[in-house]
Amino acid sequence: MLKLMIDGLEEQCVEGTTYLELAKRYQKNYVHDIVLASQGGYLCELNKEIEQDGEITFLTAENKSGMKTYHRSVLFLFLKAFYQTVGHEKVTNVRVLFSVRKGLLIEVEAEVPVNQELLDQVKIHMQEIVEQNLPIVKRTMHTRKAIEIFDSHKMKSKADLFRFRRSSSVNVYRLEDFENYFYGYMVPSTGYLKYFDLCMYGNYVVLQLPDVSEPEVIPPFMPQEKLYAALLRSVSWKKMLGVNTVGDLNQIISKGDITELILVQEALQEKRLADIAQEIASRPEIKFVMIAGPSSSGKTTTSRRLGIQLKAHGLNPCPISVDNYFVERERTPKDENGEYDFECLEALDIEQFNADMCDLLDGKEVVLPTYNFVSGKREYKGDPMKLGEEDILVIEGIHALNDAMSYKLPKESKFRIYLSALTQLNIDEHNRIPTTDGRLIRRMVRDARTRGASAQDTIKRWDSVRHGEENNIFPYQEDADVVFDSSLIYELAVLKAYAEPLLLQIPPESAEGAEARRLLKFFDYFLGVGTENIPINSILREFVGGSCFQV
Repeated sequence: MLKLMIDGLEEQCVEGTTYLELAKRYQKNYVHDIVLASQGGYLCELNKEIEQDGEITFLTAENKSGMKTYHRSVLFLFLKAFYQTVGHEKVTNVRVLFSVRKGLLIEVEAEVPVNQELLDQVKIHMQEIVEQNLPIVKRTMHTRKAIEIFDSHKMKSKADLFRFRRSSSVNVYRLEDFENYFYGYMVPSTGYLKYFDLCMYGNYVVLQLPDVSEPEVIPPFMPQEKLYAALLRSVSWKKMLGVNTVGDLNQIISKGDITELILVQEALQEKRLADIAQEIASRPEIKFVMIAGPSSSGKTTTSRRLGIQLKAHGLNPCPISVDNYFVERERTPKDENGEYDFECLEALDIEQFNADMCDLLDGKEVVLPTYNFVSGKREYKGDPMKLGEEDILVIEGIHALNDAMSYKLPKESKFRIYLSALTQLNIDEHNRIPTTDGRLIRRMVRDARTRGASAQDTIKRWDSVRHGEENNIFPYQEDADVVFDSSLIYELAVLKAYAEPLLLQIPPESAEGAEARRLLKFFDYFLGVGTENIPINSILREFVGGSCFQV
Protein backbone atom coordinates (compact mmCIF):
# COMPACT_ATOMS: atom_id res chain seq x y z
CA MET A 1 0.00 0.00 0.00
CA LEU A 2 1.13 3.53 -0.80
CA LYS A 3 0.74 6.24 1.86
CA LEU A 4 -0.17 9.62 0.42
CA MET A 5 -1.17 13.09 1.59
CA ILE A 6 -3.68 14.93 -0.63
CA ASP A 7 -5.29 18.27 0.21
CA GLY A 8 -4.32 17.78 3.85
CA LEU A 9 -5.91 14.30 4.03
CA GLU A 10 -4.16 10.97 4.44
CA GLU A 11 -4.83 8.53 1.65
CA GLN A 12 -3.84 4.93 1.04
CA CYS A 13 -3.90 3.24 -2.33
CA VAL A 14 -2.67 0.06 -3.93
CA GLU A 15 0.30 0.03 -6.27
CA GLY A 16 -0.74 0.57 -9.86
CA THR A 17 -3.22 3.33 -8.98
CA THR A 18 -2.95 6.29 -11.36
CA TYR A 19 -3.04 9.95 -10.47
CA LEU A 20 -6.16 10.16 -12.63
CA GLU A 21 -8.07 7.75 -10.40
CA LEU A 22 -7.35 9.89 -7.34
CA ALA A 23 -7.97 13.13 -9.25
CA LYS A 24 -11.51 12.00 -10.07
CA ARG A 25 -12.20 11.49 -6.36
CA TYR A 26 -10.81 14.90 -5.39
CA GLN A 27 -12.19 16.89 -8.33
CA LYS A 28 -15.13 18.10 -6.21
CA ASN A 29 -12.63 20.17 -4.18
CA TYR A 30 -11.55 22.16 -7.26
CA VAL A 31 -13.32 24.85 -9.28
CA HIS A 32 -11.52 23.92 -12.51
CA ASP A 33 -10.62 20.58 -14.07
CA ILE A 34 -7.53 18.88 -12.65
CA VAL A 35 -5.09 18.45 -15.54
CA LEU A 36 -1.78 17.57 -13.89
CA ALA A 37 -0.28 16.29 -10.64
CA SER A 38 2.87 17.11 -8.73
CA GLN A 39 4.73 14.88 -6.29
CA GLY A 40 8.15 15.30 -4.71
CA GLY A 41 8.87 18.35 -6.86
CA TYR A 42 8.13 16.47 -10.09
CA LEU A 43 5.22 17.10 -12.44
CA CYS A 44 3.28 13.96 -13.38
CA GLU A 45 0.71 13.29 -16.10
CA LEU A 46 -2.56 12.00 -14.71
CA ASN A 47 -2.31 8.72 -16.64
CA LYS A 48 0.93 7.89 -14.86
CA GLU A 49 0.92 5.27 -12.09
CA ILE A 50 1.83 6.43 -8.57
CA GLU A 51 5.12 4.81 -7.59
CA GLN A 52 6.02 6.20 -4.16
CA ASP A 53 4.68 7.52 -0.87
CA GLY A 54 4.45 11.25 -0.36
CA GLU A 55 2.35 14.37 -0.80
CA ILE A 56 0.44 14.88 -4.03
CA THR A 57 -0.69 18.26 -5.31
CA PHE A 58 -3.23 18.49 -8.11
CA LEU A 59 -2.93 21.31 -10.66
CA THR A 60 -5.68 22.91 -12.73
CA ALA A 61 -5.46 25.34 -15.65
CA GLU A 62 -5.33 28.13 -13.05
CA ASN A 63 -1.73 27.02 -12.55
CA LYS A 64 0.95 28.04 -15.10
CA SER A 65 2.13 24.46 -15.67
CA GLY A 66 -1.47 23.27 -15.86
CA MET A 67 -2.36 25.87 -18.48
CA LYS A 68 0.70 24.97 -20.57
CA THR A 69 -0.48 21.35 -20.47
CA TYR A 70 -3.94 22.46 -21.59
CA HIS A 71 -2.60 24.63 -24.45
CA ARG A 72 -0.30 21.86 -25.67
CA SER A 73 -3.14 19.35 -25.65
CA VAL A 74 -5.49 21.65 -27.59
CA LEU A 75 -2.77 22.11 -30.21
CA PHE A 76 -2.56 18.32 -30.55
CA LEU A 77 -6.34 18.22 -30.93
CA PHE A 78 -6.23 20.97 -33.59
CA LEU A 79 -3.53 19.19 -35.59
CA LYS A 80 -5.42 15.91 -35.62
CA ALA A 81 -8.68 17.60 -36.64
CA PHE A 82 -6.98 19.73 -39.30
CA TYR A 83 -5.17 16.82 -40.95
CA GLN A 84 -8.34 14.70 -40.87
CA THR A 85 -10.55 17.48 -42.25
CA VAL A 86 -8.22 18.45 -45.09
CA GLY A 87 -6.66 15.06 -45.76
CA HIS A 88 -3.10 14.25 -44.73
CA GLU A 89 -1.95 13.94 -48.34
CA LYS A 90 -3.10 17.54 -49.06
CA VAL A 91 -1.17 19.13 -46.19
CA THR A 92 2.43 20.12 -46.86
CA ASN A 93 3.15 21.68 -43.47
CA VAL A 94 1.47 23.14 -40.39
CA ARG A 95 3.91 25.36 -38.51
CA VAL A 96 3.37 27.17 -35.20
CA LEU A 97 5.09 30.54 -35.65
CA PHE A 98 4.70 32.33 -32.33
CA SER A 99 2.27 33.12 -29.56
CA VAL A 100 -0.25 35.89 -30.01
CA ARG A 101 -2.35 37.44 -27.28
CA LYS A 102 -3.99 34.36 -25.68
CA GLY A 103 -3.31 32.07 -28.60
CA LEU A 104 -0.97 30.77 -31.30
CA LEU A 105 -0.31 32.06 -34.82
CA ILE A 106 -0.04 29.12 -37.21
CA GLU A 107 1.18 29.00 -40.80
CA VAL A 108 -0.44 26.37 -43.03
CA GLU A 109 0.76 25.09 -46.39
CA ALA A 110 -1.93 22.97 -48.04
CA GLU A 111 -3.49 22.21 -51.41
CA VAL A 112 -6.83 23.67 -50.32
CA PRO A 113 -7.79 27.30 -49.53
CA VAL A 114 -7.25 28.03 -45.84
CA ASN A 115 -10.10 30.35 -44.84
CA GLN A 116 -12.67 30.82 -42.10
CA GLU A 117 -15.04 28.35 -43.75
CA LEU A 118 -12.40 25.62 -43.49
CA LEU A 119 -11.59 26.59 -39.88
CA ASP A 120 -15.27 26.33 -38.96
CA GLN A 121 -15.24 22.74 -40.27
CA VAL A 122 -12.07 21.99 -38.31
CA LYS A 123 -13.61 23.46 -35.15
CA ILE A 124 -16.70 21.27 -35.51
CA HIS A 125 -14.47 18.22 -35.88
CA MET A 126 -12.45 19.27 -32.81
CA GLN A 127 -15.66 19.54 -30.79
CA GLU A 128 -16.73 16.08 -31.97
CA ILE A 129 -13.42 14.63 -30.79
CA VAL A 130 -13.86 16.38 -27.43
CA GLU A 131 -17.34 14.87 -27.02
CA GLN A 132 -15.93 11.40 -27.75
CA ASN A 133 -13.43 11.86 -24.88
CA LEU A 134 -10.74 9.91 -26.74
CA PRO A 135 -7.66 8.85 -24.76
CA ILE A 136 -4.34 10.58 -25.37
CA VAL A 137 -1.78 7.80 -25.08
CA LYS A 138 1.95 8.20 -24.57
CA ARG A 139 4.29 5.50 -25.76
CA THR A 140 8.05 5.20 -25.74
CA MET A 141 9.81 4.14 -28.93
CA HIS A 142 13.33 3.93 -30.31
CA THR A 143 14.54 7.24 -31.68
CA ARG A 144 15.24 5.62 -35.05
CA LYS A 145 11.61 4.48 -35.26
CA ALA A 146 10.39 8.00 -34.40
CA ILE A 147 12.50 9.42 -37.26
CA GLU A 148 10.91 6.95 -39.68
CA ILE A 149 7.38 7.81 -38.49
CA PHE A 150 7.80 11.58 -38.79
CA ASP A 151 9.58 11.32 -42.12
CA SER A 152 6.54 9.39 -43.39
CA HIS A 153 4.20 12.06 -41.94
CA LYS A 154 6.16 14.82 -43.78
CA MET A 155 7.05 16.35 -40.40
CA LYS A 156 10.66 16.99 -41.43
CA SER A 157 11.63 19.23 -38.52
CA LYS A 158 10.74 16.54 -35.96
CA ALA A 159 12.76 13.94 -37.84
CA ASP A 160 15.72 16.35 -38.08
CA LEU A 161 15.46 17.11 -34.37
CA PHE A 162 15.71 13.45 -33.42
CA ARG A 163 18.73 12.88 -35.67
CA PHE A 164 20.74 14.95 -33.20
CA ARG A 165 19.15 13.43 -30.10
CA ARG A 166 21.56 11.55 -27.84
CA SER A 167 18.86 9.51 -26.11
CA SER A 168 18.01 6.19 -27.75
CA SER A 169 14.31 6.56 -26.99
CA VAL A 170 11.60 9.19 -27.36
CA ASN A 171 8.03 9.64 -26.06
CA VAL A 172 5.38 9.98 -28.77
CA TYR A 173 1.70 10.80 -28.18
CA ARG A 174 -1.09 9.04 -30.03
CA LEU A 175 -4.68 10.18 -30.52
CA GLU A 176 -6.40 7.32 -32.33
CA ASP A 177 -4.19 6.85 -35.43
CA PHE A 178 -2.60 10.33 -35.26
CA GLU A 179 0.88 10.49 -33.69
CA ASN A 180 2.97 13.50 -32.74
CA TYR A 181 5.82 14.54 -30.49
CA PHE A 182 5.45 17.28 -27.88
CA TYR A 183 7.91 18.87 -25.49
CA GLY A 184 5.88 18.72 -22.28
CA TYR A 185 2.88 17.04 -20.70
CA MET A 186 -0.61 16.19 -21.98
CA VAL A 187 -4.07 15.81 -20.44
CA PRO A 188 -5.35 12.20 -20.27
CA SER A 189 -8.12 12.51 -22.86
CA THR A 190 -9.83 14.93 -25.23
CA GLY A 191 -12.83 15.46 -22.95
CA TYR A 192 -10.78 18.00 -21.00
CA LEU A 193 -10.34 20.27 -24.04
CA LYS A 194 -13.60 22.20 -24.12
CA TYR A 195 -12.36 25.77 -24.51
CA PHE A 196 -10.81 27.02 -27.76
CA ASP A 197 -11.65 28.90 -30.95
CA LEU A 198 -10.24 29.37 -34.46
CA CYS A 199 -10.04 32.47 -36.62
CA MET A 200 -8.04 33.85 -39.54
CA TYR A 201 -5.52 36.68 -39.26
CA GLY A 202 -4.50 37.56 -42.80
CA ASN A 203 -3.17 34.33 -44.30
CA TYR A 204 -2.54 32.78 -40.89
CA VAL A 205 -4.60 30.65 -38.54
CA VAL A 206 -5.07 31.79 -34.94
CA LEU A 207 -5.74 29.06 -32.38
CA GLN A 208 -7.39 31.01 -29.56
CA LEU A 209 -6.85 29.70 -26.04
CA PRO A 210 -7.84 30.61 -22.48
CA ASP A 211 -5.58 32.25 -19.92
CA VAL A 212 -4.77 31.22 -16.32
CA SER A 213 -6.86 34.14 -15.06
CA GLU A 214 -10.03 32.71 -16.65
CA PRO A 215 -9.48 29.07 -17.71
CA GLU A 216 -13.00 28.66 -19.17
CA VAL A 217 -13.10 31.92 -21.15
CA ILE A 218 -11.78 32.53 -24.67
CA PRO A 219 -10.88 36.23 -24.89
CA PRO A 220 -11.60 37.98 -28.20
CA PHE A 221 -8.68 38.07 -30.62
CA MET A 222 -7.20 41.56 -30.66
CA PRO A 223 -4.50 41.97 -33.35
CA GLN A 224 -1.35 43.85 -32.39
CA GLU A 225 -0.28 45.04 -35.81
CA LYS A 226 3.12 46.54 -34.98
CA LEU A 227 4.17 43.63 -32.79
CA TYR A 228 3.07 41.05 -35.35
CA ALA A 229 4.87 42.90 -38.14
CA ALA A 230 8.12 42.68 -36.14
CA LEU A 231 7.52 39.01 -35.39
CA LEU A 232 6.79 38.19 -39.02
CA ARG A 233 9.91 40.11 -40.09
CA SER A 234 11.97 37.83 -37.84
CA VAL A 235 10.19 34.78 -39.22
CA SER A 236 11.08 35.99 -42.71
CA TRP A 237 14.74 36.36 -41.67
CA LYS A 238 14.78 32.78 -40.40
CA LYS A 239 13.34 31.48 -43.65
CA MET A 240 15.91 33.48 -45.61
CA LEU A 241 18.71 32.02 -43.51
CA GLY A 242 17.21 28.53 -43.69
CA VAL A 243 17.01 28.24 -39.90
CA ASN A 244 13.46 27.72 -38.65
CA THR A 245 13.97 25.04 -36.02
CA VAL A 246 16.56 23.62 -33.64
CA GLY A 247 17.22 20.81 -36.12
CA ASP A 248 18.14 23.37 -38.79
CA LEU A 249 20.52 25.12 -36.37
CA ASN A 250 22.14 21.84 -35.34
CA GLN A 251 22.75 21.00 -39.00
CA ILE A 252 24.62 24.30 -39.47
CA ILE A 253 26.64 23.82 -36.27
CA SER A 254 27.57 20.25 -37.17
CA LYS A 255 28.79 21.34 -40.62
CA GLY A 256 30.98 24.09 -39.12
CA ASP A 257 29.02 26.92 -40.73
CA ILE A 258 27.92 28.66 -37.52
CA THR A 259 30.33 31.63 -37.83
CA GLU A 260 28.73 32.81 -41.06
CA LEU A 261 25.26 32.46 -39.53
CA ILE A 262 26.32 34.52 -36.50
CA LEU A 263 27.71 37.29 -38.66
CA VAL A 264 24.71 37.42 -41.00
CA GLN A 265 22.26 37.48 -38.05
CA GLU A 266 24.24 40.28 -36.39
CA ALA A 267 24.33 42.19 -39.69
CA LEU A 268 20.55 41.90 -40.06
CA GLN A 269 20.07 43.37 -36.58
CA GLU A 270 22.57 46.15 -37.26
CA LYS A 271 20.78 47.02 -40.49
CA ARG A 272 17.48 47.21 -38.61
CA LEU A 273 19.05 49.62 -36.09
CA ALA A 274 20.52 51.65 -38.95
CA ASP A 275 17.06 51.91 -40.53
CA ILE A 276 15.61 53.10 -37.22
CA ALA A 277 18.39 55.70 -36.85
CA GLN A 278 17.73 56.89 -40.41
CA GLU A 279 14.05 57.39 -39.62
CA ILE A 280 14.90 59.38 -36.49
CA ALA A 281 17.49 61.51 -38.30
CA SER A 282 15.01 62.30 -41.07
CA ARG A 283 12.69 63.96 -38.56
CA PRO A 284 14.51 66.95 -36.96
CA GLU A 285 11.59 67.58 -34.61
CA ILE A 286 12.50 64.41 -32.67
CA LYS A 287 14.47 65.23 -29.54
CA PHE A 288 13.55 62.29 -27.29
CA VAL A 289 14.10 58.63 -28.14
CA MET A 290 12.09 56.62 -25.62
CA ILE A 291 13.08 52.94 -25.23
CA ALA A 292 11.14 50.38 -23.18
CA GLY A 293 11.10 46.62 -23.01
CA PRO A 294 10.78 43.73 -20.57
CA SER A 295 13.59 42.24 -18.50
CA SER A 296 16.66 40.90 -20.32
CA SER A 297 15.68 42.30 -23.70
CA GLY A 298 19.15 43.77 -24.17
CA LYS A 299 18.03 47.37 -23.71
CA THR A 300 21.43 48.68 -22.63
CA THR A 301 23.35 47.25 -25.59
CA THR A 302 20.60 48.15 -28.06
CA SER A 303 20.49 51.77 -26.89
CA ARG A 304 24.31 52.01 -27.18
CA ARG A 305 24.28 50.50 -30.69
CA LEU A 306 21.46 52.82 -31.71
CA GLY A 307 23.51 55.70 -30.33
CA ILE A 308 26.42 54.75 -32.60
CA GLN A 309 24.07 54.73 -35.60
CA LEU A 310 22.67 58.13 -34.62
CA LYS A 311 26.20 59.52 -34.43
CA ALA A 312 26.81 58.20 -37.93
CA HIS A 313 23.90 60.44 -38.99
CA GLY A 314 25.46 63.51 -37.36
CA LEU A 315 23.41 63.43 -34.17
CA ASN A 316 24.72 63.51 -30.60
CA PRO A 317 22.80 61.01 -28.42
CA CYS A 318 22.71 61.80 -24.71
CA PRO A 319 21.50 59.01 -22.39
CA ILE A 320 19.03 59.92 -19.64
CA SER A 321 18.38 57.44 -16.83
CA VAL A 322 14.78 57.53 -15.64
CA ASP A 323 15.93 55.77 -12.45
CA ASN A 324 17.38 59.12 -11.30
CA TYR A 325 13.81 60.40 -11.00
CA PHE A 326 12.66 57.97 -8.33
CA VAL A 327 10.74 59.70 -5.55
CA GLU A 328 12.40 59.71 -2.17
CA ARG A 329 12.22 56.39 -0.39
CA GLU A 330 9.55 57.31 2.15
CA ARG A 331 7.21 58.36 -0.70
CA THR A 332 7.71 55.13 -2.67
CA PRO A 333 4.44 53.16 -2.98
CA LYS A 334 4.26 49.64 -1.57
CA ASP A 335 2.75 46.54 -3.16
CA GLU A 336 0.22 44.13 -1.69
CA ASN A 337 3.02 42.40 0.26
CA GLY A 338 4.18 45.61 1.90
CA GLU A 339 7.36 45.76 -0.24
CA TYR A 340 8.49 48.90 -2.06
CA ASP A 341 7.10 48.88 -5.60
CA PHE A 342 9.82 50.51 -7.66
CA GLU A 343 8.19 49.45 -10.94
CA CYS A 344 4.92 51.38 -10.68
CA LEU A 345 4.66 54.77 -12.37
CA GLU A 346 4.00 56.46 -9.01
CA ALA A 347 7.53 55.51 -7.89
CA LEU A 348 8.82 58.21 -10.27
CA ASP A 349 8.67 61.98 -9.84
CA ILE A 350 6.79 62.52 -13.08
CA GLU A 351 6.32 66.26 -12.52
CA GLN A 352 10.05 66.91 -12.09
CA PHE A 353 10.95 64.71 -15.06
CA ASN A 354 8.55 66.57 -17.35
CA ALA A 355 9.66 69.96 -16.04
CA ASP A 356 13.34 69.14 -16.70
CA MET A 357 12.68 67.70 -20.17
CA CYS A 358 10.51 70.67 -21.19
CA ASP A 359 13.20 73.10 -20.00
CA LEU A 360 15.79 71.24 -22.09
CA LEU A 361 13.46 71.32 -25.09
CA ASP A 362 13.11 75.09 -24.60
CA GLY A 363 16.90 75.52 -24.74
CA LYS A 364 17.40 76.12 -21.01
CA GLU A 365 20.28 74.82 -18.91
CA VAL A 366 19.20 72.09 -16.49
CA VAL A 367 21.06 70.27 -13.72
CA LEU A 368 19.78 66.70 -13.83
CA PRO A 369 19.44 64.68 -10.62
CA THR A 370 21.29 61.54 -9.54
CA TYR A 371 19.43 59.10 -7.32
CA ASN A 372 21.31 57.72 -4.32
CA PHE A 373 19.96 54.18 -3.94
CA VAL A 374 21.63 53.74 -0.56
CA SER A 375 20.07 56.78 1.11
CA GLY A 376 16.92 56.79 -1.03
CA LYS A 377 17.43 60.48 -1.79
CA ARG A 378 17.82 62.51 -4.97
CA GLU A 379 21.08 64.47 -5.29
CA TYR A 380 22.27 67.26 -7.62
CA LYS A 381 25.98 67.04 -8.34
CA GLY A 382 26.44 67.22 -12.10
CA ASP A 383 27.14 69.99 -14.54
CA PRO A 384 24.27 71.82 -16.23
CA MET A 385 23.01 70.29 -19.47
CA LYS A 386 21.79 72.26 -22.45
CA LEU A 387 20.24 70.68 -25.54
CA GLY A 388 22.16 71.59 -28.70
CA GLU A 389 20.86 71.42 -32.25
CA GLU A 390 22.41 67.99 -32.87
CA ASP A 391 21.66 66.65 -29.38
CA ILE A 392 19.02 63.99 -28.93
CA LEU A 393 18.07 62.46 -25.58
CA VAL A 394 17.89 58.67 -25.34
CA ILE A 395 15.61 57.75 -22.46
CA GLU A 396 15.41 54.13 -21.34
CA GLY A 397 12.88 52.95 -18.76
CA ILE A 398 9.98 50.57 -18.22
CA HIS A 399 7.43 53.42 -18.54
CA ALA A 400 9.01 55.06 -21.59
CA LEU A 401 6.10 54.08 -23.87
CA ASN A 402 3.48 55.30 -21.43
CA ASP A 403 2.38 58.82 -22.34
CA ALA A 404 1.59 59.46 -18.69
CA MET A 405 5.35 59.52 -18.00
CA SER A 406 6.07 62.23 -20.58
CA TYR A 407 2.67 63.89 -20.79
CA LYS A 408 4.02 67.44 -21.15
CA LEU A 409 6.36 66.68 -24.05
CA PRO A 410 5.01 67.38 -27.54
CA LYS A 411 4.10 64.18 -29.32
CA GLU A 412 6.13 65.09 -32.39
CA SER A 413 9.28 65.43 -30.25
CA LYS A 414 9.13 61.76 -29.14
CA PHE A 415 10.17 58.59 -30.94
CA ARG A 416 9.20 55.45 -29.05
CA ILE A 417 10.88 52.05 -29.42
CA TYR A 418 9.52 48.82 -27.98
CA LEU A 419 12.33 46.32 -27.54
CA SER A 420 12.07 42.64 -26.65
CA ALA A 421 13.57 39.24 -27.44
CA LEU A 422 10.42 38.37 -29.33
CA THR A 423 11.16 35.19 -31.27
CA GLN A 424 13.16 32.10 -30.49
CA LEU A 425 13.71 29.13 -32.72
CA ASN A 426 10.99 26.53 -32.63
CA ILE A 427 12.05 23.13 -31.37
CA ASP A 428 10.16 21.73 -34.36
CA GLU A 429 7.03 22.51 -36.41
CA HIS A 430 4.70 22.36 -33.42
CA ASN A 431 6.87 22.90 -30.34
CA ARG A 432 7.83 26.51 -29.82
CA ILE A 433 10.13 27.96 -27.18
CA PRO A 434 8.25 30.76 -25.39
CA THR A 435 9.92 34.16 -25.62
CA THR A 436 9.78 34.43 -21.84
CA ASP A 437 12.01 31.33 -21.61
CA GLY A 438 14.67 33.01 -23.71
CA ARG A 439 14.61 36.10 -21.52
CA LEU A 440 14.65 34.03 -18.32
CA ILE A 441 17.75 32.16 -19.49
CA ARG A 442 19.45 35.42 -20.49
CA ARG A 443 18.73 36.90 -17.06
CA MET A 444 19.83 33.74 -15.25
CA VAL A 445 23.22 33.80 -16.98
CA ARG A 446 23.72 37.54 -16.51
CA ASP A 447 22.65 37.58 -12.85
CA ALA A 448 25.02 34.73 -12.03
CA ARG A 449 27.90 36.50 -13.78
CA THR A 450 27.35 40.08 -12.57
CA ARG A 451 25.44 39.75 -9.30
CA GLY A 452 26.37 36.34 -7.96
CA ALA A 453 22.71 35.34 -7.96
CA SER A 454 21.78 31.66 -8.22
CA ALA A 455 19.54 30.31 -10.97
CA GLN A 456 17.13 29.25 -8.26
CA ASP A 457 16.82 32.86 -7.06
CA THR A 458 16.27 34.11 -10.61
CA ILE A 459 13.50 31.56 -11.24
CA LYS A 460 11.94 32.33 -7.86
CA ARG A 461 11.67 36.04 -8.70
CA TRP A 462 10.62 35.56 -12.31
CA ASP A 463 6.84 35.52 -11.76
CA SER A 464 7.10 38.83 -9.91
CA VAL A 465 9.17 40.30 -12.76
CA ARG A 466 6.61 39.06 -15.29
CA HIS A 467 3.77 40.58 -13.24
CA GLY A 468 5.44 43.99 -13.43
CA GLU A 469 5.89 43.64 -17.19
CA GLU A 470 2.24 42.70 -17.68
CA ASN A 471 1.17 45.85 -15.81
CA ASN A 472 3.71 48.42 -16.94
CA ILE A 473 5.14 47.46 -20.35
CA PHE A 474 3.01 45.12 -22.46
CA PRO A 475 -0.15 47.32 -22.43
CA TYR A 476 1.81 50.07 -24.24
CA GLN A 477 3.82 48.08 -26.81
CA GLU A 478 1.45 48.97 -29.67
CA ASP A 479 1.99 52.67 -28.91
CA ALA A 480 5.60 52.40 -30.07
CA ASP A 481 6.74 53.93 -33.34
CA VAL A 482 8.85 50.83 -34.03
CA VAL A 483 9.24 47.36 -32.52
CA PHE A 484 12.74 45.87 -32.38
CA ASP A 485 13.30 42.13 -31.92
CA SER A 486 16.55 41.59 -30.00
CA SER A 487 16.52 37.79 -30.15
CA LEU A 488 19.30 35.96 -31.97
CA ILE A 489 18.82 32.74 -33.92
CA TYR A 490 21.92 31.16 -32.44
CA GLU A 491 21.79 32.43 -28.85
CA LEU A 492 20.40 29.39 -27.02
CA ALA A 493 23.18 27.22 -28.46
CA VAL A 494 25.65 29.65 -26.85
CA LEU A 495 23.76 30.11 -23.56
CA LYS A 496 23.54 26.32 -23.12
CA ALA A 497 27.09 26.05 -21.72
CA TYR A 498 26.44 28.87 -19.23
CA ALA A 499 22.93 27.91 -18.13
CA GLU A 500 23.18 24.14 -17.72
CA PRO A 501 25.63 24.20 -14.75
CA LEU A 502 23.48 26.84 -13.04
CA LEU A 503 20.28 24.82 -13.51
CA LEU A 504 21.95 21.61 -12.27
CA GLN A 505 22.66 23.34 -8.94
CA ILE A 506 18.92 23.71 -8.20
CA PRO A 507 17.74 21.03 -5.71
CA PRO A 508 15.34 18.65 -7.52
CA GLU A 509 12.81 18.70 -4.67
CA SER A 510 12.69 22.52 -4.45
CA ALA A 511 9.81 24.63 -5.74
CA GLU A 512 12.04 25.66 -8.65
CA GLY A 513 13.18 22.10 -9.42
CA ALA A 514 10.45 21.34 -11.97
CA GLU A 515 11.23 24.51 -13.94
CA ALA A 516 14.95 23.70 -13.88
CA ARG A 517 14.31 20.21 -15.27
CA ARG A 518 12.07 21.63 -18.00
CA LEU A 519 14.77 24.06 -19.14
CA LEU A 520 17.49 21.42 -18.95
CA LYS A 521 15.39 19.10 -21.09
CA PHE A 522 15.09 21.55 -23.94
CA PHE A 523 18.84 22.37 -23.81
CA ASP A 524 19.35 18.68 -24.63
CA TYR A 525 18.03 19.44 -28.11
CA PHE A 526 20.84 21.92 -28.88
CA LEU A 527 24.41 21.41 -29.98
CA GLY A 528 26.63 23.91 -28.17
CA VAL A 529 28.43 26.91 -29.69
CA GLY A 530 31.37 28.86 -28.25
CA THR A 531 31.63 32.64 -27.89
CA GLU A 532 34.87 33.25 -29.78
CA ASN A 533 33.19 34.46 -32.99
CA ILE A 534 30.47 36.60 -31.40
CA PRO A 535 31.07 40.32 -32.10
CA ILE A 536 31.96 42.44 -29.08
CA ASN A 537 28.96 44.72 -29.69
CA SER A 538 26.47 41.83 -29.86
CA ILE A 539 23.41 41.94 -27.63
CA LEU A 540 24.43 38.49 -26.40
CA ARG A 541 27.62 39.96 -24.92
CA GLU A 542 25.44 41.81 -22.41
CA PHE A 543 24.67 38.44 -20.86
CA VAL A 544 27.74 36.23 -21.41
CA GLY A 545 30.34 39.00 -21.00
CA GLY A 546 32.99 40.51 -23.26
CA SER A 547 30.96 43.50 -24.45
CA CYS A 548 32.64 46.65 -25.71
CA PHE A 549 29.95 48.63 -23.89
CA GLN A 550 29.63 49.15 -20.15
CA VAL A 551 26.69 46.82 -19.51
